[in-house]
Amino acid sequence: MRKPLRAVGAATLATGLVVAGASVASAHVTVTPSTTTADSYTVLTFAFGHGCGESATTGIAIQMPEQILSVAPEIHPGWDVEKVMEELETPVDDGHGGQYTERVAEIVYTAKTPVPNGYRDSFELSLKLPDAADETLDFPTVQTCEEGETAWVEIPAQGQSSDDLESPAPSFVVTAAEASDPGAAEAETEDAAAEAASEDGSATASSVAPDDAGTPVVSWVALALGAAGLVLGALALVRSRRAQG
Repeated sequence: MRKPLRAVGAATLATGLVVAGASVASAHVTVTPSTTTADSYTVLTFAFGHGCGESATTGIAIQMPEQILSVAPEIHPGWDVEKVMEELETPVDDGHGGQYTERVAEIVYTAKTPVPNGYRDSFELSLKLPDAADETLDFPTVQTCEEGETAWVEIPAQGQSSDDLESPAPSFVVTAAEASDPGAAEAETEDAAAEAASEDGSATASSVAPDDAGTPVVSWVALALGAAGLVLGALALVRSRRAQG
């Protein structure tokens, strides 16, 4: 079993030493998550665009934070990939009726053909983020080259940022899931109720709405009944006069 990065880069992590020519601070190995939401699945894209000084890159070894148990690395053309496993002191429930007895401690990519300095490449790792909102996840990474290596393993101390370091480890902050706003939900419910009431009011109004001529239906009925009454009254008057004559 391959020795994990934590052993390989221990001295470098402690001293901040970069072996065989440091790259400039702007030429870091970077990580870009597809999402940073706690307790969600994400795809992490690790990228580099430089060698160790002018030396071509031959390998990238990425150490996983201890909270991460399982990782599915991309099978990348031109590179061999290896999972370095680490036994867990205490088994962890995998959420599917089983247990994790070991975890992926490190992902190691080895180039079939060295990547010259000034050329970019990247790797994707699929994994589940821990339920740890506002926590920073660090991924110490060692870039090996034809001549020497660069250890991107420095972690900011309190009050520092990665910009203050010469060889910072790739990292990002886990964010909390967006909680629903009770006030917004209540407002949405009130709006829906108002709309429903408006629709009911429109329906009631339409039952007594004017016809195309602008006269209410009820008025037409009243006029018809009134006219009939006049006719009946006239007929009764005529009959009464004939009877008297």
